[in-house]
Amino acid sequence: LFTVTVFLSTLTPKFYFALTVTSSFISGLIFVFEWWHFRKYGTSFIEQVSASHLRPLIGGAENSAAAPVTFSASSGESETNRQNLPECKVWRNPLNLFRGAEYSRYMWVTGKEPLTYYDMNLSAQDHQNFFTCDTDALRPSDTVMQKAWRERNPQARIKAAYQALELNNDCATAYVLLAEEEATTIVDAEKYFKQALKAGETIYRKSQNCHSQSPQHEAQLRRDTNVLVYVKRRLAMCARKLGRIREAVKMMRDLMKEFPLLSMLNIHENLLEALLELQAYADVQAVLAKYDDISLPKSAAICYTAALLKARAVSERFSPETASKRGLSTAEINAVEAIHRAVEFNPHVPKYLLEMKSLVLPPEHILKRGDSEAVAYAFFHLQHWKRIEGALNLLHCTWEGTFRMIPYPLEKGHLFYPYPSCTETADRELLPTFHEVSVYPQKELPFFIHFTAGLCSFSAMLALLTHQFPELMVVFAKA
Repeated sequence: LFTVTVFLSTLTPKFYFALTVTSSFISGLIFVFEWWHFRKYGTSFIEQVSASHLRPLIGGAENSAAAPVTFSASSGESETNRQNLPECKVWRNPLNLFRGAEYSRYMWVTGKEPLTYYDMNLSAQDHQNFFTCDTDALRPSDTVMQKAWRERNPQARIKAAYQALELNNDCATAYVLLAEEEATTIVDAEKYFKQALKAGETIYRKSQNCHSQSPQHEAQLRRDTNVLVYVKRRLAMCARKLGRIREAVKMMRDLMKEFPLLSMLNIHENLLEALLELQAYADVQAVLAKYDDISLPKSAAICYTAALLKARAVSERFSPETASKRGLSTAEINAVEAIHRAVEFNPHVPKYLLEMKSLVLPPEHILKRGDSEAVAYAFFHLQHWKRIEGALNLLHCTWEGTFRMIPYPLEKGHLFYPYPSCTETADRELLPTFHEVSVYPQKELPFFIHFTAGLCSFSAMLALLTHQFPELMVVFAKA
């Protein structure tokens, strides 16, 4: 400091101005280089050099041993899994709750509306597509239900359902509406669905016998098939919620065998969750082997369940300090790669699983790779991660490595197509207003980029002040 003070006291205004301009130029070059290096490689050059060469010299190796272990996932699936265009399609939530027995009860207790108008409007469209057809005019009860699905007021829909039952006591869709919206408990909902199943099977058999007579009869068969599949699925979900898990698993398996072409309904995700509750991990692996395929669309349930199974094999004995010293075993590498794969698919899930963000009731529709899907997955699967000792610890130690592996996380993609930019807008429409939506996670700028930017700005300011007030700045420097 004394040497610098003596040196500055000998400078003339011109030399002092030249010095400040030069330092400003050099610091600007350092800042530009730091920014370019971060954009290309995802790390700060100064920080990387310090960690690689300077820290061992000053004895910092011991402190770095406890740092989270991160490893790059293999890129063997990179080309086969990559798709050309990002997808922002909204999907029906496979594990959506019951309007009357769950969503309404939440609103009565908290006074908060758990569903958005956009989400409920999508459900209304689904009901019209699944439960109505062109032949509804032939049956008066179906004509009433066609209007009921379009009603916005829940009480008006419930009233219309009772009108349909007065016209036809075997109107399956009327029982479905009452089970979803009037029943205030799962037990009551199950009773309505059992009545809907009895009526739906009768109508389905009649439609099967005459579906080939005309296109109208074929459309009626499709509608009656949708009703039957919907009812059986919801009955299985009722059994799962009431603790009859083995019964629920059997119903789901039977449903998937009876209607194998309806894989777009994602019934296998209901099955995965029920099998995890039974801790039947071998059966879970068998389901994943069938549905975690390159040609099939992925989901958070698929990717994170696969990661959970691999983490289960090593998580109980995993220690980041030990792994940093001896390296990772093959099983640990596979588990870390599976976590990286899952995080790249949906980067919002870990914060919910690690309880860094609070959960809300999942919406009736989800956006794959979005916050809505993360909420829906964590709501039902957090208990399964907690049940396996050390699984959340392994996730905590490794999930952020995905973002260090990809320069600007997920913009370019590694195992999947690039992360869609439209997720935030859709999630804000699907999730309630009181929920803080998790947005696309950007990598934070390293300290040295901020430091070099500040140094560049400070040097430029000194150069400007020296140019404007040369004598005053020299006096300031000498002082």
